[in-house]
Amino acid sequence: MISSHSISQERARELGIEIGVIPTGQMNAITDVSGVKVGHTTLIKGDSVRTGVTAILPHGGNIFQDKVPAAVYVGNGFGKLSGSTQVVELGNLETPVILTNTLSVPTAMNAVINYTLHQRGNENVRSVNSVVGETNDGYLNNIRGQHVQVEDVILAIEKASKTNTEEGNVGAGTGTVAFGFKGGIGTSSRLLPEELGGYTVGVLVQTNFGGVLQIAGVNVGKQLKQFSFSNNLMNNVDGSCMIVIATDAPLDSRNLERLAKRAFMGLAKTGGIASNGSGDYVIAFSTAEKVRIPYRIESDQLQKEFVPNDRMSPLFMAAIEATEEAIINSLFMAESMTGFKGRTIKQLPVEEVLSLLEK
Repeated sequence: MISSHSISQERARELGIEIGVIPTGQMNAITDVSGVKVGHTTLIKGDSVRTGVTAILPHGGNIFQDKVPAAVYVGNGFGKLSGSTQVVELGNLETPVILTNTLSVPTAMNAVINYTLHQRGNENVRSVNSVVGETNDGYLNNIRGQHVQVEDVILAIEKASKTNTEEGNVGAGTGTVAFGFKGGIGTSSRLLPEELGGYTVGVLVQTNFGGVLQIAGVNVGKQLKQFSFSNNLMNNVDGSCMIVIATDAPLDSRNLERLAKRAFMGLAKTGGIASNGSGDYVIAFSTAEKVRIPYRIESDQLQKEFVPNDRMSPLFMAAIEATEEAIINSLFMAESMTGFKGRTIKQLPVEEVLSLLEK
């Protein structure tokens, strides 16, 4: 039974809302996946700066020298995901994944380049593929001010840790809006039982999109009278959603792309519609050491062992569930915010939502 006591920034599962059937990892976060670290830089200044940076590191070593298999899936391409074509072409990731706002993508790219060039062992590197995703936080943030600086991005990378499970109004989610409510950063994970591989799948999202909110199958948006194309003020469904999937399952780029596609099914289960102006992207990577790609190849052939196609379905299910819960967590953990031009976005009315779910 779901408690209806006074709520203060608790995750959906802590309030009795269980998404899916697969158990979560220990922290129910992307950092449950071996090696993954997350860092945030949150910028809240004056009455109009509401933005930030989120960094996701596949492992704590030199990623350029020890690349990981990766893939990108584009749900709707109205966005700016830098570095995506090289990930698609070569099937690997060689930098941290950075999330920020739309007009700060070039700054973040430059920061990642500087970070990579100055890492020990990269003294002779002459090409860096910065992977930077974005959503447009211009409703609450003075986005034209381009307030994110190189040092903000570097700080997010350097602060990244295995224990960071911050959600809501942090990092790249500081000024975002989802389903007409305050959005933000959300995360979740799934741990498969040993008989299904024992692998972990973790997801982190930056939510800034519209539709008709559904939670655990309940049409919450309609009952709260807050949904896209209603007569309410918040009719803008554009804005984007960035989804990052990590897994310790040894997957090649082809099956990572298949995994990334399933995340979009998780987004759909929350009521997202991938509108015309929404840039909805999924980046998926594997942290398994035995499938990493060294920068310097000393053999004419690489021998790797990957999960076969016939064993992928449990991972697909895990990605769907973790994505759905990460999006819901981003809403539950976000707080009301006033920003640029005095605009205010209210947080999800959690107690009212719990009452609807009880019924």
